[in-house]
Amino acid sequence: MEQEPIPFPVRINRYLALRGYATRRGAEELILRGAVTINGRKAELADRVGAEDRVEITGAAMPSSDDFFYFAYYKPRGIITHSPQAREKSIGDVANVPDGVFPVGRLDKESEGLIILTDDGRVTDRLLNPRLGHEKEYEVTIQERIVPGVAARMREGITDRGELLRAKDVKVHGPHVMNIILTEGKKHQIRRMLGGARLTVQALKRVRIMDVHLGNLKPGQTRALRGAARENFLRDIGL
Repeated sequence: MEQEPIPFPVRINRYLALRGYATRRGAEELILRGAVTINGRKAELADRVGAEDRVEITGAAMPSSDDFFYFAYYKPRGIITHSPQAREKSIGDVANVPDGVFPVGRLDKESEGLIILTDDGRVTDRLLNPRLGHEKEYEVTIQERIVPGVAARMREGITDRGELLRAKDVKVHGPHVMNIILTEGKKHQIRRMLGGARLTVQALKRVRIMDVHLGNLKPGQTRALRGAARENFLRDIGL
């Protein structure tokens, strides 16, 4: 996989993360220690760098993926990905994972299924950037009967509130169930697309992210990515 292009100008901590030198949190620590310079001047947290700037790092080792955790997690319905309000619970409140591990991306409260948990901040941009085209697959149960032509319409794109929403692929499995593959992650995208086709989502479950599958996980369970599964995941996001 080619390294993701840097969207210059960019904050110095994100630049270091995209270059694979440190996580964003780790980059902030390096900057505060005075280990990062931009064109010979010590960097500050608010600095932005352009394509012509010279960034140098001293006194720090390149992070290794061996230093991080990567988990597949089954987010239950009713749980917030993060930042819960009032009596809500987030993944951080219920998942049995090491300190510092966080969810990459989101699943809305009424949706369930696979989400990647890690403490490696380099993963976020590499996994979620829509320009990289990473597939995410969802199993959707529809309240109404699915009529012919819906799948083709979703592949072609449905406009909602001035925004074009498009599925990479759609497979219908009977009168009320379909699998939808996305490579972009616009807010409530599947619910909005189906609403545009006058269909109501009864249940929505993410079953795959790239080659990581939900498998036999039950709601609330985690599975550490090990061996070939870990190697393939890291390879596919360029780490």
